[in-house]
Amino acid sequence: MNKLTKVGCSALCGSLAAIASANAGSLSVVGGADLTFTSLGDDVTGQPIGMGSNVTFKGSGELDNGWTFDLAIANANGGAFSAANVTIDMQGLGKINVNQGNSGNGIQAFDDKMPTAWEEAHGAGLSGGVKTVYGSGKSQNIMYTSPTKVGTTLTVTYAHENGVTDVGDKGTKSANNEAGRSYDVTLNMNPSLGTEILSGLNIFAGASTIESRNNSTVEEDQYQGVGGLTYDLGPVSIGAQWSGIYTGQDHYNAGTHVYNAYKNHAFGVAFNINDDLSVSYGERQSRKAGYSGHTVQSGENTRVVEVSSWQAAYTMGGASFRIAESSGDNIGYSTAATADRDATTVSVSLAF
Repeated sequence: MNKLTKVGCSALCGSLAAIASANAGSLSVVGGADLTFTSLGDDVTGQPIGMGSNVTFKGSGELDNGWTFDLAIANANGGAFSAANVTIDMQGLGKINVNQGNSGNGIQAFDDKMPTAWEEAHGAGLSGGVKTVYGSGKSQNIMYTSPTKVGTTLTVTYAHENGVTDVGDKGTKSANNEAGRSYDVTLNMNPSLGTEILSGLNIFAGASTIESRNNSTVEEDQYQGVGGLTYDLGPVSIGAQWSGIYTGQDHYNAGTHVYNAYKNHAFGVAFNINDDLSVSYGERQSRKAGYSGHTVQSGENTRVVEVSSWQAAYTMGGASFRIAESSGDNIGYSTAATADRDATTVSVSLAF
């Protein structure tokens, strides 16, 4: 996105000139608008026209020791606050990011890294109700990112109260649920070993644990893990990944047995026809597994969600035109008549 405007603190008002030296940073605004039309096949669609508006304020500055800092405040549809984060770049010591949730920090950054022309296979018109890894990413958290050495980057993320997203300064907030502290570790590697053929290989893995307070249906700590790889060779990108979730629910939930684990795998392939046009195909499967009772419920097809999506995207200056043809089976881990669904989504995105 292009910068809309950029101002220094000393330019705000002549009376503030005295503090200009102490506020030598800058502020910029970027944004965009998305227009979509979605058809759900034979299902009742209702209003198929959607619109999204996004504005992000970005601030930056530098300390006397050479460290830099960045601030980003995102406002989503209707100008509503979405997320904010502050990043301190300590140069050779790595980076520290304080994030107010919905961030993609921790293993949430790896929930779906498959190559795509536009959206995740389960995120282009059909959610599928797929259970994905999230770890500390959906909470207010602190993440440390190591310097990249030999193509390898390590992150460690900590959330003091998993589930809490936005806490103002000098404030506190509780999620009022069974989850407590959470810890994530991720590893991203590009083991090219100095060779051209491996320069496009990327291997990633991550794990998370969420402590349990044992005051609800959850008896044990939750565990989540993910791993996969992507490979770029010229205009072609391919990838595959696997992930798993253990919810910690290991007994009756209001007298009813529950599934307590989810296993997922996904793959994708994308082809850049030229600098402006790309196409992709991706699939994702999520399977309910594990059971808190002695006998697993019958009906294999009630436990598996499958979503696939063909996509194409074309960019023309600040405008992008996208289309996705998606199909989902057993959406929401259900065999209801509406659980199998097709969707066609057309999108126009305008950036400024």
